[in-house]
Order: sequence, then C-alpha cells, then structure tokens
Amino acid sequence: MARRLYTLLVLLALPLASLVVLWRGFRDRDYWRGWRERFGCGAPLEGEQRGLWLHAVSVGEVQAAASLVAALRREWPELPLAVTSATPAGRSRARAAFESGVDARYAPYDLPWCVRAALRRLRPTLLVVMETELWPNLLDECDRAGVGVLIVSARLSARSRARWSRFNTLLQPALGRRVLIAAQSAADAERFISLGAPAARVRVCGNIKFDREPRPGVVSGGVALRARYAAARPLWVAGSTHAGEEQAALAAHAALRTAWPQALLVLAPRHRPRFDEVARLLDERSLRWLRHSAALADPAGTSVAAAQIDVLLLDTIGELEDFYAAADVAFVGGSLVPVGGHNLLEPAALGVATLAGPAQGNAPDVARLLQQNGGLQLVRDAAELGAAVQVLLADSPARARMGKAAQATVAANRGALDQALVMIRECLAKPASR
Repeated sequence: MARRLYTLLVLLALPLASLVVLWRGFRDRDYWRGWRERFGCGAPLEGEQRGLWLHAVSVGEVQAAASLVAALRREWPELPLAVTSATPAGRSRARAAFESGVDARYAPYDLPWCVRAALRRLRPTLLVVMETELWPNLLDECDRAGVGVLIVSARLSARSRARWSRFNTLLQPALGRRVLIAAQSAADAERFISLGAPAARVRVCGNIKFDREPRPGVVSGGVALRARYAAARPLWVAGSTHAGEEQAALAAHAALRTAWPQALLVLAPRHRPRFDEVARLLDERSLRWLRHSAALADPAGTSVAAAQIDVLLLDTIGELEDFYAAADVAFVGGSLVPVGGHNLLEPAALGVATLAGPAQGNAPDVARLLQQNGGLQLVRDAAELGAAVQVLLADSPARARMGKAAQATVAANRGALDQALVMIRECLAKPASR
C-alpha cells in the first residue's frame, strides 16, 4: 500500500517536474537533451553481455566515481558500463570525463515502468549507487529483475534517517533483500540498519572520495591558469557557491583588497543556471570582472582585461579543480548556507589551504578529519572568511603547512575503493536471475 501511494505521488509530481525541465531548457539546452532517458527510453546499451550500471546523481558524485569507473574498466573491460545522473551538469560531466565505452545518460524517474524500461535497455547484472540515492521503486524493480544493488560510500545523515523512518514500510522491504551497503562510517552503518538493512549486509568501508587522485594534467592546467590570470598577484577561489555565498565571497574580497589590492577572486557558482544571476550581481557591484568562457573564446582580446579584473566568473563546467590547483587559498561552498557543504577533498588533495563554512552535514567525517589534522579552517561568515584569506595570503609557510596536512589526511584515509571492488567481485560472482 505504501509503495502504491508513493508511486501515485511521484506520478502526480511528474507534470510539474516536466514543466521545470522544459522551462530550464530555455536557459540551458542540456535539460532538453536526452529527455527520453528520464522515462527509461533511449538506445540499448551496446554489447552482448549483461553489464554494470553506476548511478552518480550529480557532478560531485560523478567526480567522486572517477576512480571507481577507472578501476571497473581495468578489471572488467569486457563488461558494458552505463553511468547515470539526475542533472544535466552530471550527465555532461560524465560524458566529458569518461572514456569511450562508458555510456552516460540520465537516470529514469522513480516510477516502476520507467525503471523497468531502463533495466531492459541497460541489462545490468549489478547496480552500483554512489552515496545516498535511495529510490524505493528503483530498489524494488532491481530486486524483481534479479539485479543486485551495492551502495558505495553510503552516507545517511541523522536528519535523513529521521525522515525515512516515518516511511519505514516504504523503504524497509527493498533494503532488506538484495541491497549491499558499503557505509562511510559506523554512524552511517547504524542508521541504515535502523531503517531495516540487515546488519550482515552492511559494512563500514570509508569514503571513496579519498581514493580519487587529481585527474591527469590538473597541476599543469593550474599553472597555465595562474599564468593567464594572476601571474604576479594573489588568487583565491570560492568554489561551488550557492545564493548568499557569492555575496559573502564578494564582501570578503572587498575587505581583502584593502590589504591586497591586486588580489583576484575566482567565483564558481555550483549550478550552471545561476551563472547569469551571478553575472548580474557582479554588474550591480560595479566590479571589474570577466567571464572565463569569454577568455577561452577570445584569448588574445581578453589578455589585457584579465590582468586588470577584480573577479573572474568561472562559468564553465569541469574546470573548478584546475582553478583549485592555481589557487593560493580555496573556499568550498554550500557551507555558509544550509546545503551541507561540497567536496573538500578536491582542494585538499592538491595541497591547497582550504576554508569552508560550518554547514558540513553532507560529509561531516571528512570535515572533522581535515580540521583535526590542520588541513581545514571553518569560518562562520563573510567577515571571518575575509580575515582568514588575508591571514593565509600573508603567511606562506602557514599555507604550506595547511596544504600538506590536508594532503596527508587524504592519503591516510584511502582504501574504500579496494573494499568496494571486493564487494563488487562478490556480487558478480553470484549469478543474477531474471
């Protein structure tokens, strides 16, 4: 009964969701591309063998999955592999990041017939889900089709557990059958068990994001970006920002420029649809600023302007890591607003002094480890952000110590990838049934 009610509610929400996709498509045509995939349609996955389906909901999860995708390609090159995302940015990033032989598309809506259609086209023997995507119909239809499910780097906040516990009859049957869970922490494991996952099917394996190496060429890319935009001046990045955080970063930058008038802020909104919104904000502030996309389109014409701007708007997808590599200091957004924080490990793995706000609910263990080891400083508002950037720019040895501590923390916590591969081998060794 609970499943039928849930399905009815998703179905009733579908027209509104379709209108949102249609409306956003006027600003970003990626919303329209591959729309049929959201209903489980699209071309069948190539290859005669049953393959692997990896679901990574958005850009952050796609990037976190990079090391896992590479390992899957090395160990099972003969198996077809599909990577699905729920957002245009995630789908675009997967298509750009992964080699040929990896089919990147949208995940289906969580309606039984959409999921069944996707299963017919993808023909997976195993679904690997990154982090926290719990979709009742997806889990149930995989069970009916004899498809195993493994959730890697599985995390479940106390708030999410409390929310799901109100609908325990909806999720518990699916968690109790064919799902294996590789939890990030003991606390995450306990929360999954409290929702009905059998303890024997839950293991604490750590966070696979620690295993991701900076992609090849990112350091040299950072050197090139530094030479283009800030060869002889300080550069700091405010990455993956949300509404309210751009204002905080600009206020911090204004205070910073009283001591460092040549400092450059690279402002990188989290979502593509907000690029123009942030551009209007920069115009309202009467700042000297430049779009990175404009510099790419006309490198000769923008070389002089690039040397004189106060702010660079990073309005492209997939280059934030390169700018982290170019930076003296990085601020990671989603953390001064109640979003839960974004990927601290990207700048940390590059040895960049890293700042963030206190809202770290998405990966509290990562933030705690980095902070305890001296690789992360938390700030509460624009004033603290500006002061922290100013102190770090003035103290090169402190920046270096902070960056080394961050890199050491990343290195010390690797290993989740190997444990995930062990569990995938176990799943693939069991013949799937239809």
